[in-house]
Amino acid sequence: MSDVKIGDVILHESERQRCEVWTRVMGYHRPVSAFNPGKQAEHAERLHFREDRLPAEPRAA
Repeated sequence: MSDVKIGDVILHESERQRCEVWTRVMGYHRPVSAFNPGKQAEHAERLHFREDRLPAEPRAA
């Protein structure tokens, strides 16, 4: 068993709670754990990006 140390708190594997990941598929949300193995592999290969805001353009008076 592995233990996780967070600051001064040590959690044993049995004390941890599983985090369920959901994603949108075909217009509705589903947990990734409900996907078939092929779809789970496809989800793992997805690239995530962050769209930065453009600086505000000055408005014409």
